[in-house]
Amino acid sequence: MPYHRSGDASAQADKLSGIVEESDLYEGFAPHVETSEIKTLDFYNQPKPSGKEPALRSYTEIQQLLQQGKKRDVKNILRENSWPINSPIRAQLWPMLCGQHLTKQQMLDGFYWEMVHQVFGTTELSEKPIMLPAFVDATHCLPYHLTSTGRAVADRIVNVLGYDCPDITYSPVLYPITSILLHFMSEEEAYMCLAGLVGSKEKVFINQTKLQHEVTWKTVMQIAKKHTKSAISYFQRICPGLKLERVFMDWCWWILAGLPFQHLVRIMDCYFHEGIKVLYRVALVVLNLFHKECQSNNEWSPDNIKNDIGNALIKFCKKIPVSPAKLLHAAFSIRGLSTQYISRIFIKTEMLLKSRSVLNSGSKQLIKSRSSDNLPTSQSQVNIQMMSHTLTIREHFGLPGTKNFIKTWTDRQFLFTLWSWLPVRITMYQPVLLYTTEEHGCSLTTFYVRVEQHEPTLLMIKTCNNEVFGAYCSSRWFERNVKDDKGQRQAYFGTGETFLFSLYPERAKYPWVGIEGDKDLGHSSELFMAADSKMITIGGGEGQAIWMDENIRFGKTDGCKTFNNPPLCPSGDFEIRVLEVYGFVGI
Repeated sequence: MPYHRSGDASAQADKLSGIVEESDLYEGFAPHVETSEIKTLDFYNQPKPSGKEPALRSYTEIQQLLQQGKKRDVKNILRENSWPINSPIRAQLWPMLCGQHLTKQQMLDGFYWEMVHQVFGTTELSEKPIMLPAFVDATHCLPYHLTSTGRAVADRIVNVLGYDCPDITYSPVLYPITSILLHFMSEEEAYMCLAGLVGSKEKVFINQTKLQHEVTWKTVMQIAKKHTKSAISYFQRICPGLKLERVFMDWCWWILAGLPFQHLVRIMDCYFHEGIKVLYRVALVVLNLFHKECQSNNEWSPDNIKNDIGNALIKFCKKIPVSPAKLLHAAFSIRGLSTQYISRIFIKTEMLLKSRSVLNSGSKQLIKSRSSDNLPTSQSQVNIQMMSHTLTIREHFGLPGTKNFIKTWTDRQFLFTLWSWLPVRITMYQPVLLYTTEEHGCSLTTFYVRVEQHEPTLLMIKTCNNEVFGAYCSSRWFERNVKDDKGQRQAYFGTGETFLFSLYPERAKYPWVGIEGDKDLGHSSELFMAADSKMITIGGGEGQAIWMDENIRFGKTDGCKTFNNPPLCPSGDFEIRVLEVYGFVGI
């Protein structure tokens, strides 16, 4: 993704210091910013620390670290370097941070303006108001310090993004993030940054559906119950009838609509690299600080806040008594809040919401989900049956002469059964055969080349004894290469949507053991997928549910803690006759 900056701008971004002259106060902002509104905050008139402060890191230094793959070093620099709000470094730093998340092919110069012309018929900025996409929350179109021209530019960006990304159906934070970006860069660069954030596969930045939005605030609520117990207990004590849901539904606005702009900019420095977990941490600190102030400041006494704690939280954030540096230090000092822990809470919450949605949708909806509307199209069914060597069992089940009829009936029954086990949203897409040993050979290398970028995938194994079983794999196989913050490859990956199944001779589905209840079942219950150049594993903990060797010839199956399954074939060890892997078109 090309971001072109002049040599002067680059040099300017590298010449940074912690002290800024008054005449240079607004040098780092874009032309469509009302700089006179931006204030430098003074926290309790605290004296500046004595001694020589360490020099702030430059854009070039951070760029080199990213190019070397040292993301953890970059993370620490972003957390610790309090660049002034007007620093010109963000004009280059933010596009680079957002650009690293792009999964699409590099966008060509002029792509954005071609899109603008396609949507509006001209690249001239209209003086008339633009109707915003339906996914925007009209009550939270926060412009911050943008001029009227800047606001019009923000309107145009979200319209183009909505046109380019039709899968975005609900994203209230997208407009505020757009506005923040525009304070430090051009319209085209801001759009490219958003494309990186929206399209990111490895990290979550911006929720794009109502389901994701609801899962997120409920995840924050669950985390807060554990990490801010005193604050939660206090709120429930002063408001006996309080529904925490009403407070946490607006959690993101504590930050985006409440905190001073200076705090928000420093949070974004870290957010554009680390993702939404930064906002989770800041929200927890806000709760703890608010609780502390409630006990010592009459302005936040129980009588003043008990009728609307949510609104009081936003008002408190506007007057937050700590500096941006102290806020971030507190946020990143919270222990036990790992990415894996957050992901586990998120997945459990998502699966519970999906389950309730299906159960509460009524019998008519349930009947429809089993109809042909949610099955592969007739042509896809025919294609699968023609291509598939796992869905075909060549045995006599009835009278002589009926073999072919019975075979076709068995194919369709296998297909229908399997389809009924898939997550509902996946049944909206059509399956496509990505890899089969019959056509592509028996090699893990070929398997990865053809399969690793697809998510989700459906693995089906047919053994030489005619057993048919497999797994729905929720994550990309490419994640076997992803490294953690310490530079180590993760042994296991995947999510709780992964499940095992057996189709022949027994028909059974084995979902993740953690799908029911909120119990922490331990590490062994979350060993979903693992892979390297020598093997593939699905499920773990006192055994591996499915293990295959590098030649995709031999395998074994055991009971495991992740899925609480029996061995998927009686002998435990098996020889692979056919392995097929399906993806889904349009995801």
